[in-house]
Amino acid sequence: MTTASTPLAVTIQATEALDAWRPGAGPVPERHLRAPYVDALARHAASQPLHLMVPGHGCVTDEMSTALHDFVGERAALRDIPPMIDGIDMADDEPLAEASRLAAEAWGAKRAWFLSNGASQANRTAAIAVRGLGDRILAQRSAHSSFSDGILAAGLTPSFVLPTVDAVHGISHNVSPEMLAEALDAAALAAKTPAAVYVVSPSYFGSVADVRGLADVAHAHDIPLIVDGAWGPHFGFHEALPESPARLGADLIVSSTHKLAGSLTQSALLLLGDGPYADALEPLIERAFTMTSSTSASSLLRGSIDVARLALVTGHELIGASIEGAQKFRDILRNDARFGVVSDHFLELPDTVEVDPLRVPIDLSAAGVTGHWMRDHLIAQHDIYFEMATATTLVAVIGAGKTPDIERVHRALVAAVDSPEAAAERLRHADDSVFPPMPAPGALRMLPRDAFFAATELVPAASAIGRVSADTLAAYPPGIPNLMPGEEITAEAVAFLTAVAASPSGYVRGAVDPEVSKLRVVRA
Repeated sequence: MTTASTPLAVTIQATEALDAWRPGAGPVPERHLRAPYVDALARHAASQPLHLMVPGHGCVTDEMSTALHDFVGERAALRDIPPMIDGIDMADDEPLAEASRLAAEAWGAKRAWFLSNGASQANRTAAIAVRGLGDRILAQRSAHSSFSDGILAAGLTPSFVLPTVDAVHGISHNVSPEMLAEALDAAALAAKTPAAVYVVSPSYFGSVADVRGLADVAHAHDIPLIVDGAWGPHFGFHEALPESPARLGADLIVSSTHKLAGSLTQSALLLLGDGPYADALEPLIERAFTMTSSTSASSLLRGSIDVARLALVTGHELIGASIEGAQKFRDILRNDARFGVVSDHFLELPDTVEVDPLRVPIDLSAAGVTGHWMRDHLIAQHDIYFEMATATTLVAVIGAGKTPDIERVHRALVAAVDSPEAAAERLRHADDSVFPPMPAPGALRMLPRDAFFAATELVPAASAIGRVSADTLAAYPPGIPNLMPGEEITAEAVAFLTAVAASPSGYVRGAVDPEVSKLRVVRA
């Protein structure tokens, strides 16, 4: 076990590899058997410094910091130091920079930025950065709201390409190269060619897009490809996993390392691909990163990324065990008539080329209960927490290197379905109506930034038809924005949003009220 005075290390056969080394391809190079930034934090703590600076807890574990020590542990309290300390993070030859270079190599990128404000920071940084290439962006409509925030902040003019949508399960999937090519060709004909393309892969449910094909299409139109790979930070670290987007031609990649790669919550990476747009993007990203970063970035969050990289490159066997455990879980579900595995059909989709094996989306249709009810019941009765739910599904996420007790999970699922509460739930939803079809986006009548900052008013939903939205509204499921600032509000959008809001298992993110009885519009 390491101590505060002992650098973090791993005992494993190692050798210096060629520049072509990648995780899983031969012995791990010596340089990757360390966590240099974490080692530096440990050495600093071991020197027993006297801190007359922030943070206020003073990096001690007594006096008023006793409660903090009890909460996070001695090591965390001692290593929670501020940025800009010589010998740790001040220069290109210091441990933080070395840790960043190792991360870039591990994920197959040219450069990596350690983020302490999550993938949301990465999305905002990316949007602000690409504004330096031009004022238009073509984005997958199911982009995370943080990218929409970035569009607003950067003053970009967006256009959208709709992903494939599973209306039955409320799932938005991916964009295919053919869909992207069609959208870019249409933009070119309208003299509205974007400066960059933004897509999502993998989806929340684990469907993986053809990133190489998408990159080829974007590059053929002389524009870079941004991939929101927030849900695939583990990709590329085992032969049974999909490849890292950076190795498939993506130019900028969002990677939420805390999601499945094992770093602390709110830590993430922004990766720059080693492609034709790297030289143009790098200074723009660096400047945007400064805008979106805290000047007091957490050493614990950044250190956890360093540790996660170390664990991933040395954890081939453990990652393999996670994949085997997830497969066993799927097999158990397939052999139980009450359940199904939604992702079994993903490869039938024209936009999906692979499936994340560490995501297990469970089909509850045959059980007759909603995913929302099942998730809540499992928490209340069994202390089992699933990642998310829709009206018909429940999604399990298994972290790389983790092997949860899937037999316990299956027993809990069965007990829930067979319970009196489930019988009552089935009766309540026997007459549920079908949602109206998901509407197409309304015409963009104002720049999103202008609409967001414009004078606004609240009007009844019916009276909002034909007006310009000031808010972003997204119905869950499937979570695709149905209204964006600057877009015209259509009758179809109002009907869809109010129907989702009225359903027992749906809600509308960004709505003024739960019923979507009123909408915020630009004042006429």
